Amino acid sequence: MDTNKLNFIEPELNELKEKGLYKNIRTIQSAQGAWVEIDGRKVLNFCSNNYLGFAADGRIRAAAKAAIDKYGVGPGAVRTIAGTMTLHQELERELADFKGVEACLTVQSGFNANLCAIPALVGKEDTIVSDELNHASIIDGARLSRAKVRVYPHNDMEGLEKVLQSDLQGRVLIVTDGVFSMDGDIAPLPGIVKLAKKYGAMTMVDDAHGEGVLGRSGRGIVDHFGLHGQVDVEVGTFSKALGVMGGCIAGSAAIVEYIKQKARPFTFSSALTVPDTAATLEAVRILQQSGELVERLWENARIFKAGLQKLGFNTGVTETPITPVMIGDARDSSEFSKRLFKEGIFASTIGFPLVAEGKARIRVMLSAAHSQEDLDFALDVFGKVGKDMKLI
Repeated sequence: MDTNKLNFIEPELNELKEKGLYKNIRTIQSAQGAWVEIDGRKVLNFCSNNYLGFAADGRIRAAAKAAIDKYGVGPGAVRTIAGTMTLHQELERELADFKGVEACLTVQSGFNANLCAIPALVGKEDTIVSDELNHASIIDGARLSRAKVRVYPHNDMEGLEKVLQSDLQGRVLIVTDGVFSMDGDIAPLPGIVKLAKKYGAMTMVDDAHGEGVLGRSGRGIVDHFGLHGQVDVEVGTFSKALGVMGGCIAGSAAIVEYIKQKARPFTFSSALTVPDTAATLEAVRILQQSGELVERLWENARIFKAGLQKLGFNTGVTETPITPVMIGDARDSSEFSKRLFKEGIFASTIGFPLVAEGKARIRVMLSAAHSQEDLDFALDVFGKVGKDMKLI
């Protein structure tokens, strides 16, 4: 018996630890909120994508409970056989109305939404033109499609046009994140749409970090730029600002029907669960009624970023509530995160391969659930730790 076949594991794990790249996964012992319980103590939560505080919102919990009482828990099948429920159709109609599109299709996650849409639209005789910093789900969706992938420099419209001017095969699909999750910057969607029209390409935007954040009452990046009807496919997730789990694909009735017929994850994986569907539906209805939480999120972001910059921290190129505190060295960033945690703040370090080597950072995820007192406390702690480590 070969006893040496797994000898590579321990040395590689030790190397990750030495480089400050080892993932210390903490366990949350409470509901998601401005503060969470970890290791038996409460810490300020700066890690969650729970932008609007919806993950534990009483209205959304009540909607999920009521749906369970009426429909049970699981859908029991894939959507194409026996898993499509009235709740799914109701959510899809209201999401389409919210986003200002003809149709919407719900799937199991935002990651799955990209695995559904991209291989359905293009194949091995076609071309995908992708921003170099696109999310892993876009990269994996592109690989599954077997299309030729051409990468353009991040948010560089001259670079994108150079790619579009080259000899591209078959159908051409330009794909970009709406908000880039590591830096918090926004895709120049008007420029992308303009070039797509000029060169006859399809357009697709993954708005995972834009929904509930950008646009009127959080309608997303297309609404933010006033580009309704000009972006072919919008991909979204329910697991961030909406506080639940699931994903969606939105666009014209024709393109959504086409993806519904072609997408493998939609065909071969069970439908979104009852409580997730009902909870997402309630979250959308809350946003339809008021943008108050979105406004509070942005106000918190303005206050906190200004405070960090006053202390001497570099917050990068962010244009959204995603607030990177640029450290540089992965070991320093890892140590910074550990010291923050000791002082009562849960803020994870982000290093390679999530970001380029030498660009490690603490990524602060702000929420409408954070109070002014929370932000003041955090700025005091960031200042103390930054000075102790001689980073500011």
